[in-house]
Amino acid sequence: VREGFRFLTRLIDEWNSGANRFDAPGECLMAAYRNQQLIGIGGLSVDPYTRENIARLRRVYVNASSRGHHVGRTLVKALVAHAALRFQNVCLFTDTAEGDAFYLRCGFMRIDDDHATHVMCLKDI
Repeated sequence: VREGFRFLTRLIDEWNSGANRFDAPGECLMAAYRNQQLIGIGGLSVDPYTRENIARLRRVYVNASSRGHHVGRTLVKALVAHAALRFQNVCLFTDTAEGDAFYLRCGFMRIDDDHATHVMCLKDI
């Protein structure tokens, strides 16, 4: 949270208020640890802006000292694998150039949408 990423504050606030606990069918919250220290986190939820068969990747964050060691990519890969069990697509929103480049490397494609910047197709329609 010290780095100023507002989505981490939102993750904590939404969890504490019960607004988003990643507990609906198909949703999950995953974490990465090194030496019993939390180094990464990310969630998957039903996308509130689209149909039910679309998942939204949310609140993906990796500790600055752990970046560049495939923690984020491994976390996203696990979240996408979980999404594939229930959803047709995974979308996300990022507003940073670093996030854009990261998600492109993870296999997402840019899209032009009011509520999402990237999507990954998991199943053929």
